[in-house]
Amino acid sequence: MKYEPINNDVFCNNRNNFQSKLKLNSLVIINANDEFPRSGDQNHLFKQNADLFYLSGIDQEQTILLLFPDCPNPLYREVLFLRQTNEHIAVWEGHKYTREEAAKASGIETIFWLHEFNSILAAVIFYAENIYINTNENDRYEHAVSYRDMRFIQQLKEKYPLHQYLRAAPVFRELRAVKSQAEVDLIGKACKITNDAFFRVLKFTKPGVGEFEIEAEIIHEFIRQRATGHAYNPIIASGINATILHYNDNNRICRDGDVILMDFGAEYANYNADMTRSIPVNGRFTHRQKAVYNAVLRVMKESVKLLKLGVIWNAYHDEVGQIMTSELIDLGLLNRHDVEKQNPAMPLYKKYFMHGNSHHLGLDVHDFAGRYTPFAAGNVLTVEPGIYIPAEGLGIRLENNILITENGTIDLMSDIPLEADHIEELMNA
Repeated sequence: MKYEPINNDVFCNNRNNFQSKLKLNSLVIINANDEFPRSGDQNHLFKQNADLFYLSGIDQEQTILLLFPDCPNPLYREVLFLRQTNEHIAVWEGHKYTREEAAKASGIETIFWLHEFNSILAAVIFYAENIYINTNENDRYEHAVSYRDMRFIQQLKEKYPLHQYLRAAPVFRELRAVKSQAEVDLIGKACKITNDAFFRVLKFTKPGVGEFEIEAEIIHEFIRQRATGHAYNPIIASGINATILHYNDNNRICRDGDVILMDFGAEYANYNADMTRSIPVNGRFTHRQKAVYNAVLRVMKESVKLLKLGVIWNAYHDEVGQIMTSELIDLGLLNRHDVEKQNPAMPLYKKYFMHGNSHHLGLDVHDFAGRYTPFAAGNVLTVEPGIYIPAEGLGIRLENNILITENGTIDLMSDIPLEADHIEELMNA
């Protein structure tokens, strides 16, 4: 891993919190993600299962975590199973965890090699009444391709059909949404690296530069500071491309007079930043561009004020929609009388602001959390309003990452330039 070692206290605390939510006499099995083939002899870069990392800090393929808090044999209450290295793996793939390294990273003392998993499971599983197993229950995900967890569940139920099987995901949904200070610090590190990449881009951007060149500047800064890489495919969208919400081609030359929308974030130690900025290619907004920019900025600032303890997701987005509607009327994009007659189920502001204003952030960019769970201290959410006007070849979105606390909110990206005048000042310094 490129990132610096993480104190295993964070993972020990996560396991303690997780196990406190289990039914008595329960066994938990969490698998690493699949390794996905890229070609005949290559895999895509491995990305660890967020739940496994959350509980163990182990960032390596072919890993299994077994938790059995009530196991009559204390040896098997917390067990990691790792891929055993050999000379061939060492030559072709490089270093893998030793038992000692895995114990230090995770805080788990009992480490076995993966080939020992079935025999150890057979030795303890009959002393458990319940088995917690995991699937991807993110409500943005629609299951279409089989993955390791699904195959494992089928195999387990065929071999041990009489246990009570329970879903681990609801426990993760409750716990992962509330970040510890250590997790907030890791997200903050990702935000800091993202900030430095943005300053690099501000100095680099000018007419004639390619979107792909800006992307290259960003990844240079990310890797230079030990980030794993991009938290998600970056959007570097100039001119009309900024009105395409998931534009990823990044292949256009930036033109004088255009605004470029840049949505990117660093991933550090599997924790993510998610930032969007919109800047003028030539260093100066036109009057109209600045008017739209400042409208988006006002919506952003008002949205942050709405992020309070106990607020419900849908109610929050309804209020943001009302704020955006007012701004769109002032910009001449909506008619007040048409708004008064609109269908509430299909509000008119959606023509220019068609996506959600916030999502949870953490080990996943769209992090695992309950859509109907009231906002709580420790939640980290994006705030990302936007206005997209294809007829004007203009798209503006602004996005920061906000921590909710008992005493209000903390902007984890407060150091990243946001005001239009400040952007222009830095670009023309």
